[in-house]
Amino acid sequence: MTQRTALIIGGGPAGLTAAYELATRTDIKPIVFEADIQVGGISKTVNYKGNRIDIGGHRFFSKSDRVMDWWAEILPLEKAASDEKNAITLTYHNRQHQIDAPEIGADPETTDEVMLVRSRVSRILYGRKFYDYPIKFSLQTLSNLGLGRSMKIFASYGKARLAPIKPEKSLRDFIINRFGHELYATFFRDYTEKVWGVPCEDIPADWGAQRIKGVSITGLIKHMLKKLKPSVGDVKQKDVETSLIERFLYPKHGPGQLWETVARKVEEQGGEVRMETRVTGIHHDGGKITAIDIETPEGTQERIEGDLIFSSMPVQELIHGWEPPAPEPVRAVSDGLTYRDFITVGVLLRRLKLGGGTSAAELARKVPDNWIYIQEPDVKVGRLQVFNNWSPYLVADPDTIWVGLEYFVNEGDDFWTMDDAKMQAFALEELVKLGVCDAGDHLDSVVVRTKKAYPAYFGTYDRFDEIRDYVMQFDNFYCVGRNGMHRYNNQDHSILSAMVAVDGLEAGRDTRAEMWEINTEEEYHESK
Repeated sequence: MTQRTALIIGGGPAGLTAAYELATRTDIKPIVFEADIQVGGISKTVNYKGNRIDIGGHRFFSKSDRVMDWWAEILPLEKAASDEKNAITLTYHNRQHQIDAPEIGADPETTDEVMLVRSRVSRILYGRKFYDYPIKFSLQTLSNLGLGRSMKIFASYGKARLAPIKPEKSLRDFIINRFGHELYATFFRDYTEKVWGVPCEDIPADWGAQRIKGVSITGLIKHMLKKLKPSVGDVKQKDVETSLIERFLYPKHGPGQLWETVARKVEEQGGEVRMETRVTGIHHDGGKITAIDIETPEGTQERIEGDLIFSSMPVQELIHGWEPPAPEPVRAVSDGLTYRDFITVGVLLRRLKLGGGTSAAELARKVPDNWIYIQEPDVKVGRLQVFNNWSPYLVADPDTIWVGLEYFVNEGDDFWTMDDAKMQAFALEELVKLGVCDAGDHLDSVVVRTKKAYPAYFGTYDRFDEIRDYVMQFDNFYCVGRNGMHRYNNQDHSILSAMVAVDGLEAGRDTRAEMWEINTEEEYHESK
């Protein structure tokens, strides 16, 4: 009997997870088509002269045991972490994805195949002062805010709890109901509008319900009280909201390392991963997808038939390539979907001004942040990554400091099309303006552009069910991942969507409806 094949569009977390699960659990051959020169999608790691950029920052943390175990199967934990008597190591060693004893406790100094356990530190820069994230009701916070603003925040919060806005029509309403207008204006509004490029009044309340539903003043207070009690150091942190986690896993050389490892394992199991291969068309007969059109690295066109199709490509591009075309209402919804694009400017520095002057050797003590939210309205940068603190192995020279300025943009706008040299100069000017560094400490820079990084929940998103219902008519077609499902998924949700798809194929049942519920039923989102 001829072996069945699964054509997988996109080599990001969802596509590669689907390929790995198919290759290791079924007799279906996966063939992955990735348009980029690297696998990983938005979770790839960009290597610039030995300095690595994690696009957006990827904390490997999930409240799904299955995902946590899967990550540890691909890259074992570092020895220091596995020596701890905590639940995660014992669970990894005994669950269904059995791990051989020699892999437990890899040493990052002697091997690259290792998952580090890192401390999570994030702060907010507002008024040129640092605030802990999540906000702590400490003397330092009150001192930074001043007596007047502190009193306004408490009064505003009390008013919101006694007389909330009803109904919640926008993200603004959602946040004010939970935190009050003053906290919303101080710590939510400007950053959120930088990210999405529209006023919070124009963002549906659904966004808040999905991304920050577990965060509240009560939750912050409970978390602070828990920290007074000694912890055993369980990395799983099962009773902690994801926005409040304090430890996470991280591949030694960034998230892309894990996905490069997965791609290699897929090929070792007989699957294929075709790089620089763009999917340009999707053919169907009304009930099944019959073939896809691809453009090879050499520029030639090919049509490839397959038994199953997994798509993590942006829904807008998917529907554009549909042949015969989708019904006009479906095309209209697809055309109206919106995205937010992303630019990272990597900047190499001798030292920081932050912390009273900080060298690379002092960084972990003086500026321990993984990233810093920039809540300042007089600069365009939205967030600052400190890559040394994600993993020291992301930096080529340990005596330098490697940071990434994150800009949220729209493809084709003035900032997106700015010349790289001008953008690098602009980014350095903003670092100096914020007091992060002196211009003389600049060593090197690079610009990385990422299209369709964030599927947005406005435009025609309120009619997205029309697209979902239409593609569900094709019983051999699976939408997976962030862009494939047009959902602001975290990495673990993308992985789970692919796993659930393969669960159904292995069991001989249709699990596609279950895949669409993953993101709405499980509360483990990471957000500001």
